[in-house]
Amino acid sequence: MESGHSDTLTRGIRVRVGAQFLPQHSDPDASRYVYAYRVIISNEGTQSAKLLTRYWLVRDANNEVREVRGEGVVGKYPDLTPGESFEYMSGCPLQTKWGTMEGSYRMQREDGEQFDAFIGQFFLAPTVAPLSTLPGEAVDPEPSTSAGRS
Repeated sequence: MESGHSDTLTRGIRVRVGAQFLPQHSDPDASRYVYAYRVIISNEGTQSAKLLTRYWLVRDANNEVREVRGEGVVGKYPDLTPGESFEYMSGCPLQTKWGTMEGSYRMQREDGEQFDAFIGQFFLAPTVAPLSTLPGEAVDPEPSTSAGRS
């Protein structure tokens, strides 16, 4: 993985994330820096798992922390059988030039057991390698929703 990206495996669920600065949506004079991030959730285990909720911890360069909790991701609740992946794009505005994100997805097995699949810390910074360096096809780096809603 390129420096600044995240690749975390929890109980068979791999979460890979990379972010990209969007200068066309940012306004440094107004302390607004916008990032798109691409998430790939893969089931590398032997049991199905459905994503129920999300939790994000967003920290900016001033050490200001924002927590985001919600149902599903981009309006969906992916149910991943072994070998399946789900990919989505979202976005996050910051008041500083760089920051970090990390978090977890609450997953549920077919038998009702729930667990948190962790999202390792990744960087929101203009110098982080573009999203196209993550495995999979290149996608349009326009955010589909903001971190407050995704």
